[in-house]
Amino acid sequence: MKNLPIRDLEPGMIVAEAIYTSRGQLVMEEETVLTAELISRLSFYSIYNVTIKDAGAAQAGVQTSQENENAEVEHAPSTDGSQEDNTASQTASQQTSPEQQSSALQAALNQKLQSGALNSLTSNAFYSQKVKSQPEFLEFQVTYNKEINSIKEIFDAVIKTPEAPLDFRQILHDFTELIASCRTTVALFDKLHNMRQDDDSVYAHCLNVALISRMMGKWLKLDDEERDILTLCGLFHDIGKISIPNEILNKPDKYTDEEFALIQQHPLFSFKLLKHQPIDERIKKAALQHHERWDGSGYPQKIEGEAIDDFAAIVAIADVYDATTAARSYRPPLCPFQAISMFEKDGLSKYHPKYILTFLNRIATTYQHNRILLNDGQSANIVMINSKHLTRPMIQMNDGSVIDMLDHPEIEITNII
Repeated sequence: MKNLPIRDLEPGMIVAEAIYTSRGQLVMEEETVLTAELISRLSFYSIYNVTIKDAGAAQAGVQTSQENENAEVEHAPSTDGSQEDNTASQTASQQTSPEQQSSALQAALNQKLQSGALNSLTSNAFYSQKVKSQPEFLEFQVTYNKEINSIKEIFDAVIKTPEAPLDFRQILHDFTELIASCRTTVALFDKLHNMRQDDDSVYAHCLNVALISRMMGKWLKLDDEERDILTLCGLFHDIGKISIPNEILNKPDKYTDEEFALIQQHPLFSFKLLKHQPIDERIKKAALQHHERWDGSGYPQKIEGEAIDDFAAIVAIADVYDATTAARSYRPPLCPFQAISMFEKDGLSKYHPKYILTFLNRIATTYQHNRILLNDGQSANIVMINSKHLTRPMIQMNDGSVIDMLDHPEIEITNII
């Protein structure tokens, strides 16, 4: 390994250690293969030196990244002007008050605006429109819908003959094509967010939870085998819902007590359908326990804390996030920032502390370069996520001004556009 100044970096080099800003925000993960764009992003974040793998290790890393899904790269947000400027050095931030730091940050952002560094924020083309127009999204859409059809066939087969063993290797093999099209966290959540209007069935939900769970496995640095098991946990967690009539699942009105009691039985239905399958026990536990909560307030067994299987605890977070940000027959989808706000409110009491903190710290930054709609009808662009208050980022208004939402409690993010 060698430590190089930014000016000496070249495309193809591999980052040896994760890179963070002075405020502790992840910019680039270990094993990231540098491109010209990524090098410019490092400069944007005022990262001056980077530890790089030696040439031999770098060559092996490139080969591995081409062959192995484990080379999913957690890209830093784009430097097209839609990102924060974490420019204050650690020493400077320790010597200044929070008010001075905020003023300095505001001044730095305004300076970038005046210099044209953030001009692309005012582009007429919304980010979601850009995502949907990309060939990669269209390919993802085709593969996604194909995978949903496969999941439906698999679930129907299990319902028909629960004792018949499934080919889980083939299921994972088919899944890898979809994974390959989402090489970064940003790419995955961009695509999922923009698929919301296509299909919010049980099958789509299970697919989404599998994708999110697998990404969480990456964030938690699980090995390939563990991530495969976690993927299957997400994929099969709600298979029991197929046993519940659609008229109840899709009921637009409030459930009766009897209907709600039936809904709460679906983890048991899922477990019964999977209990004879020759699969890792954690997949069965995730099906049974993904509605259990850290404080014991969940169902069906009302277990709590460490009694909940780790993979079930991870799937629980992915399940709630996907369910709240998807449309339901009884409500419109929540904005991801509204979902994050719900997690911030009771996350540490309801969910495994390690997993919910990892999820929240990562998920907010994936929306950092997005255009948003505010509760006053105005639109803006997110330019910096506040690591202490994830739902109160700094935003750039259409007139070019930058607003710190911490100073404006009346402003809320209502949608990503």
